[in-house]
This record gives sequence, structure tokens and C-alpha cells, in this order.
Amino acid sequence: MTKLKFLNQPPRFLFFTGKGGVGKTSLACATAITLADADQRVLLVSTDPASNVGQVFGITIGNQVTAITSVPHLAALEIDPQAAAQAYRDRIVGPVRGVLPDTVVKGIEEQLSGACTTEIAAFDEFTALLTDSVLTADYDHIIFDTAPTGHTIRLLQLPGAWSDFLAEGKGDASCLGPLAGLEKQRAQYKAAVDALADSQRTRLVLVARAQQATLREVARTHEELAAIGLTKQFLVINGLFPQAETAQDPLATAIFQREQNALAAIPEALSQLPCDHIVLKPFNLVGLTALRKLLVDDLPVDGENKSNHHAIQFPSLSSLTDEIAKDGCGLIMLMGKGGVGKTTLAAAIAVNLAHRGLPVHLTTSDPAAHLSETLSGTMDNLLVDRIDPHVETERYRQHVLETKGSHLDAQGRALLEEDLRSPCTEEIAVFQAFSRIIREAGKKFVVMDTAPTGHTLLLLDATGAYHREVIKQMDPSIVHYSTPMMQLQNPKQTKILLVTLAETTPVLEAANLQADLRRAGIEPWAWIINNSVAARTVHSPLLCQRASNELADIKTVSTIHAKRYAVVPLLQEEPIGVHRLLNLLRSSQ
Repeated sequence: MTKLKFLNQPPRFLFFTGKGGVGKTSLACATAITLADADQRVLLVSTDPASNVGQVFGITIGNQVTAITSVPHLAALEIDPQAAAQAYRDRIVGPVRGVLPDTVVKGIEEQLSGACTTEIAAFDEFTALLTDSVLTADYDHIIFDTAPTGHTIRLLQLPGAWSDFLAEGKGDASCLGPLAGLEKQRAQYKAAVDALADSQRTRLVLVARAQQATLREVARTHEELAAIGLTKQFLVINGLFPQAETAQDPLATAIFQREQNALAAIPEALSQLPCDHIVLKPFNLVGLTALRKLLVDDLPVDGENKSNHHAIQFPSLSSLTDEIAKDGCGLIMLMGKGGVGKTTLAAAIAVNLAHRGLPVHLTTSDPAAHLSETLSGTMDNLLVDRIDPHVETERYRQHVLETKGSHLDAQGRALLEEDLRSPCTEEIAVFQAFSRIIREAGKKFVVMDTAPTGHTLLLLDATGAYHREVIKQMDPSIVHYSTPMMQLQNPKQTKILLVTLAETTPVLEAANLQADLRRAGIEPWAWIINNSVAARTVHSPLLCQRASNELADIKTVSTIHAKRYAVVPLLQEEPIGVHRLLNLLRSSQ
């Protein structure tokens, strides 16, 4: 058995959680194999919307327990959250279709289209797995790839009164609506939440990379889950660059040092957790041979991969910025999951446009304000500010509580307060702040970082009864929401740039975001693939192999997903400050 702390005397339930691209699926699969190899009976369950567990094992799994014949004692199950959410929506909307006006039905469907519904529906599917059902009686360990968020767990901890609250027509905020379909088996939900909070039965494994932004986000997840009783947590820092690979390769040396600096500054909340380090591997984590090597350190790199990799020429960010500059003004929005570098790229584009003598307003809701501090007052033609998500969210929450909440009894107000803790609430609040700035884009460039998701945009533009209820919650002094929405849908006024990495999971997530935006009538203008090794000349055998691995994902973006795209190379120095940000675009030429 491995010496890894998170696998020391593992309990029955193991949950792996972390944002896309950190390697939680690979770790969950490798853990399942390790336990099965030790003659433990293991069920591996994925609730990831972009699940690639079947792909990892090279077989089709799907929504039924499937034996992994190449690994005795191991079976797997992929819960399809999208299918679960669709069935869930049909169950709720079916009875009112044809009875209520189409506009009202459309509003209900949109309310049930977001991430909260998908997650709650998936949780509805796997609660049986957490409550010692007949389905799982034969297994010693059940391993979950992707845990429910603290928000979802809190929703399921709410008293049974929420159904009465909804039935009386009081509940119309963003996430209480999706709960309307969960009227069955309340006792089972309680048992499931109890199992999650029982450290004798459940262990939560937080998966991260050695990046400051990623570690800050994991620290927030840790604190949120600990606050609701999930205290037995372990931390795994995945994909650490090995020092042995740094010889005679400046980029390898820079990556190693950057990661060590991030680990040295790890948030205090995480420093107290049992922690394991997993070394970055040169190979793709597909197939049993690769997975069995994941939890083993100090593996030699294949001798065949020790040739140099010469930088490949791809379309550059500089060429995209040339096209943007021709318009003279407009709204530029960078969207993507956390950790892909959209804040830095937004700043680089803004600095480049300002350097050309064009007026630019750069605004971000990134909690790390170092870009504002670096850029403020250092360039002509550039205004930099930062929207504080906490301030905006609190302002929005107070407004909703003072208006809609003022008519509720104590029970209804408590439920509304819980709903206002939803991630959707922050997106709506930040979009309110963004919408005040959007009007400027007719006269100058407005570059926005950390944009709202397609689901939030649709909520703000929903028609019929639900739309009117949302508008009632908005501050009437703020510009009407259809105006910014129309501007976002107009490609002559707005350019949406999707930011991703040349890795399978981030590309899948960006493709899902693109589909979400298209559903809102918004067509992304371009994709940016950030931090590419393939775009650099490297000598480290590990980096040479990583560069080769990127090519398939870059091809997927360029041939399937993107109308136009750019590739930004991985840099030795973090691009902070005007000089380095200007160099970021030059380096991609």
C-alpha cells in the first residue's frame, strides 16, 4: 500500500474535489486501482458533467455499475448530471406545460437550467450510494470523483419547510426553485448529509495545483465545507514539477521555483491539513499502466523523449489584438474557469491597446488586486479599477432582503437568506456592477475580466413571470438589464474571448461554456489557449513530452470549437506589470 497520507486507513467513502484541470479524476481512478489491488472491493462513481472515467479506463461505463474487468474487485458508475437534470426538469415542468402560458413555462425552465439544478439533480441520484443501499452493500470503499459543493449540502440541510415556502409562491430566487423537485425521501437526504459529515465514514480529498490562485480557492472550499461539518479533509498538491528536471532548462527552473514559492505562501487554513505531494508525470493519464504510476514518485522519463522540442508557430494573441484595435472601441470580455489566466490576459490586452494610444478601461472582479496596484497610474490612456465581489454581493443581498424579504415570515426569510448565499447571487451582483460600465464601450475599449456565465445572463434576460420577478429584485436605479444583454449579443459591440489551457478538462469546460453562451444568443469571438509548452522551445525531457501531449487539445480547439484562436506560450516570469504584460503579447508573435 502507498505511503500517501490520504490513503492511510481510508474510510468507506472517499470524495475528491477541486476545480477543473487539477487532476481529481486521475487521482480518483488511481486511488480506486490502488485499493482494488489491495483486495478491497471498490466502486468508483463520477458525477462530473465532463466525466472521462470511461475514457481513462478505455471502456464505456455510463449510468450503470460496470465491472472493470482488467482490475479485479473494481467497478465504476458514471452518473450523467445533464441527463439527471433533464429528467428532473421534465418531472417539474411536465405537469404545467400546456396549462400555464408559454412565457411562464419558459421562465420556469430557465430557472431550472443552471449549475445549481444540475448539481442538486446529481446529488439526488447518488444519495442512495451514501446511505448503505442494496446497490452498495457489496463494496468496501466507494470513491466519488467530484464532491457536492458546500452550498448544495447546506440546501439539503434546510428544514422541510422549504416545500411549503415554494408551494405558497414565495420562493422565486435562483436556487430554491430547483429544490422543488426534491420532495421525496427527505429522510434519505438527511442520512446522506450525515454520512458526509461523519469522519469515521467519509474523507474529503481537496485536490489542487501549486499555484497561488488555486490554493486560495481551495482554502475557501476547505473553510466552507468545514463550517458545515465536513471536517475530515486531506490536501493533495498534484502535478508538482520535479527539481531533477530543471538542469539546463530555464523554463523548467522557473516553473519549479514558482511552484515552490506558492507552496511557501500556502494559506494558513490549508497548512494545518494532512498534505501529500504528487509529482508531475510526463505521460497522459489514460490506461492502467499510466494510472498505476501516478501515485509513484521519482519515475524516470522515457529515454525516447529526451530530444529537444522546438517552438511551434500558432496564431498569436498579438494578431487577435490587432483585429480588436481596428474597431477603435468596444466591449472585450474574457471568460473561462478559474486558474486559466484570464485576469492576466485581460490586463495584457488592455495594456497593449492603451500602448497604441487608444482609451481603455480595464475592470476586474478578481479578488487578487495585484494587477490594479501594478497598473494604476502607470500608463496613459488606461483606467484600471476593481469590482469587489463581496461588497457588490452584500449590497445586492441587503436590497433583496429589504424588498422581497420584508414581506416574509421568519421561516421564509431564513430560506431566502440561504438562497442568497448561492454562487449565482455573486454573479448577478457583479454583473450589476459590470452593467454600469458597459455603456462606456461606445466611446472607448472596456476590457472585462471574470464575466458572468451564460446561465446568469439567461436568468437576467428570462421572459415572462420569472423575468418580472427577477427584475423586482434588482435596484431600479441600475440600468435596465435588457440593454447590456443586447449589447453582449451584438458582435459589432462585444467580443467574447474564451480562455483555456491545452489540457482535456479545461477544453471541455470551455466548450460547455461556449454552448451555454450560445443558448443565451451570445457567440464567442475567439479562443485563447494560455500557458502552452508546445509554443516554447524546451530541453527538459518532461516538458518535451508535455509539449507533445498538448497538440491534440490544440487541434480540437482549432478545428472543432473556435472560429479564431490564439496560443500564448508558458512564460518564465509571471507577467505582472506593464513591461511584462507588453512582452506577453510580443512573446506570442
